[in-house]
Amino acid sequence: MSDEGQQGPAEDAVQEWKTWHARRTESVAAPYGPLALRGTHWLQDHPEGLVPAIPGRWSTASDGTGVVLGATADNGLTLDGRPFTGEVVLTADPGGPDTARIARGDRRFVVLVREGLWAVRDFDPASDARTRFRGIDATPYAARWSVPGRFTPYSGDRRTVRVENADGRSRGLGLDGELAFSLDGREHTLQAGVEADGSLWAVFADTTSGKAPEAGGSHRFRFLRPGPPDAEGRVTVDFNRAQLPPCAFADHFLCPFPPPGNALPVAVAAGERNLLGR
Repeated sequence: MSDEGQQGPAEDAVQEWKTWHARRTESVAAPYGPLALRGTHWLQDHPEGLVPAIPGRWSTASDGTGVVLGATADNGLTLDGRPFTGEVVLTADPGGPDTARIARGDRRFVVLVREGLWAVRDFDPASDARTRFRGIDATPYAARWSVPGRFTPYSGDRRTVRVENADGRSRGLGLDGELAFSLDGREHTLQAGVEADGSLWAVFADTTSGKAPEAGGSHRFRFLRPGPPDAEGRVTVDFNRAQLPPCAFADHFLCPFPPPGNALPVAVAAGERNLLGR
């Protein structure tokens, strides 16, 4: 049988990365992707219930378990797709902004809670950031950045550490174990969490973090999302798929900074690095 037209493992990996990068760019640029976020407004900062540029009156419920929204016909709000007036108690939206219960035209207002504090987010497909978006600067695939790793869960319960977030506030970050791997003959570890589907998630920095793009720099920190480890804890650690955090696309996300120990002493010249044009 002829091998003509068949690809080897290296070519397959390159093509898979190109597909991943194209899908990432598409998802970021989607109408309700991260570029559409205009603001995250904490209700405790607006005790009179008037949130800048968002119609209606928004306040934390007296028992702290939700958000009370009051609206008049002039506000032009809809609830579950139908015109809404009066008052309703809302809980945190479980899905993405495209499924948020409250809307006004194409805008979606997402209710969220963090550590007992409630907020409303304003997603607008006509945001300036989405209009200006030119793409993601990502380094082409290189096999050296995809290495075997091993995940070791912590003994006992999940650990929570306090880390600064992109909005300047400190919040708890849940961590479930240690991800060990080797790059260029040197051993490294990252503290990682486990997602609902079993995949891993780590926030990391490296020696390129925060440096100017023209100097080979990348965003001040990035996310790494390896797949679920096998029964022995083995997992592929692929920095070719390092991702920019949501706060790289809009300033109003609450992205956590890397926890202690997650600043790698190497230059990870791989994966998503910066937004094009920035």
